[in-house]
Amino acid sequence: MANLSKILLRAVSSGEADGISAPAGARGRLPLGRPVAVVDIGSNSVRLVVYEGMSRSPAPIFNEKVLCGLGREVATKGKLPADAVKSALDALRRFRALCDVMHVGQLHVIATAAVRDAKDGSSFIRDAEAVCRAKVEVLTGAKEARFAALGVIASVHEPDGIVGDLGGGSLELVEVRNTDIGIGVTLPLGGLALSDSAEHSLKKAGKIVDAVLSDERLLKTLQGRTFYAIGGTWRSLARLHMSQTGYPLSVMHGYSLPAKEALEFAELVRRVDPDTLDNIEVVAKARRPLLPYGALVLEQLLRLGKPKRVFISALGVREGLLFNLLGKDAQSEDPLISAARELNELRSRSPQHGQELVDWMDKFMESTGFEETDNERRLRHAACLLADIGWRAHPDYRGQQSLNIIAHATFVGIDHPGRAFLALSVFYRHEGTGQHDDELSPRIRELASTRMLDRARVIGGAFRVAYLVSASMPGVLPRAPLIVSKGKLVLKLDGDLAALNGERLFNRVRQLGKLIGREPVIR
Repeated sequence: MANLSKILLRAVSSGEADGISAPAGARGRLPLGRPVAVVDIGSNSVRLVVYEGMSRSPAPIFNEKVLCGLGREVATKGKLPADAVKSALDALRRFRALCDVMHVGQLHVIATAAVRDAKDGSSFIRDAEAVCRAKVEVLTGAKEARFAALGVIASVHEPDGIVGDLGGGSLELVEVRNTDIGIGVTLPLGGLALSDSAEHSLKKAGKIVDAVLSDERLLKTLQGRTFYAIGGTWRSLARLHMSQTGYPLSVMHGYSLPAKEALEFAELVRRVDPDTLDNIEVVAKARRPLLPYGALVLEQLLRLGKPKRVFISALGVREGLLFNLLGKDAQSEDPLISAARELNELRSRSPQHGQELVDWMDKFMESTGFEETDNERRLRHAACLLADIGWRAHPDYRGQQSLNIIAHATFVGIDHPGRAFLALSVFYRHEGTGQHDDELSPRIRELASTRMLDRARVIGGAFRVAYLVSASMPGVLPRAPLIVSKGKLVLKLDGDLAALNGERLFNRVRQLGKLIGREPVIR
């Protein structure tokens, strides 16, 4: 045991242990340099998130929060509660130690509304900087709104609507159209601040919310568009709604529901004691007192703004900060394709084969004449890059394991129907296109439209041909095109590749031909 301890100690000190700047021995990590961390000192929680490194789709490798409640008395007393300050500094001390253990390269520390508005905020910042051994940036309301918008831009494909970031101390609203950001506003409607100002009365809180939002011009631009909800209280509401409706996917980012349904649920949560709600146990006890206040704000936003849908974003200010630090070329990358390419590098037998599959499928799909939107094309490209990530699993479980990995991965730039499409495409690649639907994760098919289900089967069927031809090795697919020509589905195997032909391969071409209504030919 003593010898093992010495070995681990040497590994840590030399940067060889798992979790330290992607060491050569950590084959499950990308070579992105040392980890990057963000400490977010919010009005309700203090959180540390450590990311694998700087990339277009950064993967969190550590995430911890402490509910300190720094902002619970700022509205009425103007100061940070002493016990909350102690709790926050204790959390920061632990977070600094964790950053040291993980050999974090960059540490960014930000503070928001509570510290910004408190009379003793500057004193707290001095103590926090001493503990963190790093500068603490107190974000202005405008900068907080901008970072929230950047978080949505970084994680949502072509966003169009209003971003609403509800914290403990304030609500930031800002318009986004694709990569364009409007002028943001900061409103004193954070859950803790609202409860404090209203003397813990929901009736009084309702009057405050009405007064603040009724003349907010930004809401007039929301009609018929999407409201992007950020913040722990709104995520808790979404988690509760998912649990009550038996939603088949537990991923928070990208959860979307019609505005009318969100409004009805917000009304329910605002009216009743949270502890009496079904499945309330999915919400942490410390979060429950703020649920009615968050529901109240959401309810009024939806009534006034009249959006088409509510989209839950798990990414916000922290990710917006990191996105802001990227160069323009990196910012312009598709985050879904970037993440799929990284997983291809980490888990596939041949990453090059994954890229060749993209090109091979492009030619196949073009030859079919099938209509394909830009978003469907990018989803198909991602599916190609992810098609072989389950190869290490037992053959009987490769389809299910691949489906679970893809459906629950930390992908961004994709909604839940898109996740289902990717997962099903790779599932069918392993399990076949005509059977085994009973083995799917419960109700995962309900997330995909009929068109997406049909397209997933076609793509999965084409994958089954590709992998039987190439054995997952690079250099084969470019020489073995699969195309629709003169009304037939033709797989060309010229020269030395002709020996790859056989009954099993022909059966797979025939199965694909049935899916697209074409006679199969191998020549």
